[in-house]
Amino acid sequence: MTADVWLPIPPDEIDGLPEGPDYRFWNGGEDFPADPADCAFYVVPYMKPSPLCVRPMGRMSNVRVVQTLSAGIDHVEPGLGHLPAGVRLCNARGVHEASTGELTLALILASLRGIPDFVRAQDRGEWLGGFRPALADKNVLIVGYGSIGEAIEDRLVPFEVARVARVARSERTTARGPVHPLTELPALLPEADVVILSTPLNETTRGLAGADFLSRMKDGALLVNVARGPVVDTKALLAELETGRITAALDVTDPEPPAREHPLWRAPGVLISPHVGGPTSAFLPRAKRLLVDQLNRYVNREPLRNVILTTGASTD
Repeated sequence: MTADVWLPIPPDEIDGLPEGPDYRFWNGGEDFPADPADCAFYVVPYMKPSPLCVRPMGRMSNVRVVQTLSAGIDHVEPGLGHLPAGVRLCNARGVHEASTGELTLALILASLRGIPDFVRAQDRGEWLGGFRPALADKNVLIVGYGSIGEAIEDRLVPFEVARVARVARSERTTARGPVHPLTELPALLPEADVVILSTPLNETTRGLAGADFLSRMKDGALLVNVARGPVVDTKALLAELETGRITAALDVTDPEPPAREHPLWRAPGVLISPHVGGPTSAFLPRAKRLLVDQLNRYVNREPLRNVILTTGASTD
């Protein structure tokens, strides 16, 4: 295969790429590295705005694979309608589980144990003692039980939580226990001390954590969002935060980022991290391994991993 492969990582920094394709480096710069019509395998730039990521897709008339380096695909969905039929869209399952799992636990522990308050007190030279909730003995609900949800549970287990309940689009059974369908979410929410959102963003999950969802959370519960900002209705969340009834830890927000004057910054009981679940030192080696594996599969005409959809295919 001699068609172009567009990579957002310089190809000479990736060991093990198969011979054959012409590798082009493009990480979102104004100028394309070659004619997009010659691109057969497009690896989408990581952590770039959606308009930039989809900009070349309308001209990629011969592309066969679009590979994201994120778990979510919502940022490339606007460009899918411009692609020819038969293009396989693949996500980065296996790349972000470790980093996102770590951050989820960090946000939970920081929120429960009051780490932001300690940092502010340190700045004032104040010794801020007191009694804080522990993660031990808490009931945890994971909403969105894909590979990242599984990785989060892996990291919860050593903290002696009382129970982990799991929710996904479809009901199933895992080695750790049942995964409940979304339809059972209203009954599970009132039992959870910590509710973790790790769902993809789609029409089913957009605004999922709205007024009704939040009102069902128990008093004193913590909402953790490591999914996408629009999974949470920000207005409804602010209303709950202002009462002090629940708290929140958000790695993603809607809007993102919030304007300097946005009330989310100053809402009581909220901890915000700037969408850093994925970009850590763990990202690059895992992303490179994924690309080497996928491209070797592509060149050798073997089945690709992580195929989310194929353009032009029936969804029935």
